[in-house]
Amino acid sequence: MIITKQNCLRVARCAFIMMVLTESTTGFVPQFRQSSLTKSPRVTNNYKLNMMEPTVVDVITDTIPNMHSMASAAGDVISTINMDAASNSNLLSFSDQGNSLAGIFFQASLLPYLTFLYFLGYKANRIPAIGNLGWQYLLLFVASTIPGGIIAGANYGYKLADCDWLHGSAEVLLTVTNVLIVLGFQTASTNNGIPDISKIRPVVFALAAAYFAFAFTGLSLGFEGHSEFLFGIGGLPDDVVASLPWVKYAEPANALSIPTWAVHFSSVFEFLFAMNLIWNFAEVTNNPRWKGLTWAMLPLHASGVAACTYHFFYNPASLQFLVDTQAGLTLLGNTCVAIAAYRIAISNGWTLSELNPLPKSSTDPDGIISDSLAVMPLNTVESDATVASLAGKLLALTLVTSYVVKYGELGLDLPFSPNGFVGTAMICSVPALTTAYFLNKSKIENGEEGFTLPFLNSDGDDKPKMS
Repeated sequence: MIITKQNCLRVARCAFIMMVLTESTTGFVPQFRQSSLTKSPRVTNNYKLNMMEPTVVDVITDTIPNMHSMASAAGDVISTINMDAASNSNLLSFSDQGNSLAGIFFQASLLPYLTFLYFLGYKANRIPAIGNLGWQYLLLFVASTIPGGIIAGANYGYKLADCDWLHGSAEVLLTVTNVLIVLGFQTASTNNGIPDISKIRPVVFALAAAYFAFAFTGLSLGFEGHSEFLFGIGGLPDDVVASLPWVKYAEPANALSIPTWAVHFSSVFEFLFAMNLIWNFAEVTNNPRWKGLTWAMLPLHASGVAACTYHFFYNPASLQFLVDTQAGLTLLGNTCVAIAAYRIAISNGWTLSELNPLPKSSTDPDGIISDSLAVMPLNTVESDATVASLAGKLLALTLVTSYVVKYGELGLDLPFSPNGFVGTAMICSVPALTTAYFLNKSKIENGEEGFTLPFLNSDGDDKPKMS
């Protein structure tokens, strides 16, 4: 392939089209084919780029009004580099998923996710508009990894996960996704007031547009391959880290910065909050099938944990199976939430006639039923869990976890000597606790005797502490 601006323009266009046709859901984990990190003080790794997570997107056109100019910008960036054949493969390495087990899983998970969005948005479900926007916004997060991956591979020879300033800024869009879901369901379920979505939508789409502009201009602004996201704000100086009594190893060059760890962990915690709010939405709507959606979200929760586990070990080749595991969890999760959304929709009157694109008669009985359900008021409740209190809990959990993981693991041999059994246990442990929590909550709500869960306490009358 001859590297010209015109060819790069075509590649950039194809990248966006291919992503719309191939990718799928939650958690960002790259694939690589390089030797594992060593224990040397500073390690620089050249990995092949690979991306995952949800895709499709009606909302992309709202966010990127001029795709041609963006693609041209990508061409300008890439054409400044003298690339050999190996570099060319980095440029298109996101498509390598198609030849791997992970790629097959991700591609297969697209249709279930689209199905989920369709059934979830059925008007009689009374899903909060802001929450519904959040699920759709996830697609923009995935789209953001396309230019980021191309730029990281073409300019630095890294995969996106090893290019912190691009990685972290893209992950912000995933955090926005989960914030919208939490905000939508929390405000719709309480009497705290529902924000005006017409004011929120331009802000979140502008944020996505800002990411794309930043991705295409970062190189000219002087950002390097391992430049830290947000300049590593909050990170400890090297001499302070070295003086910590437990530290045994120096961080590899591709270690996540505090801001990048923060957006990862905030996404995981926000997803937990969302699961709990969706569970409680069953009471708000008098429809217990919403609880089924919470159960269906468990594989996606595990997929997010798998992403963090992979980054904890600095993305070693010996734990490549974690990528396939996350991909499998993504496919399973998308399938489960699609089924759960279908069950919610049919419980609210959805029938096959809804697939008919022609307008329904005003006397159509199915239409009358769904219209009536759509305007039924929600059984909102008073709650002490305000948006501000949720934000405070999220911030505290995020900061504590980010610092503990980033600097605490430097005193362990484990991250520098990856162990597949431990990695698997880490992926299973957090979702297992989450499962136990909701199982206990279900028992109590059904009048059965529950069991005690440390730090995830719940009682029969109050809302769970995780919310």
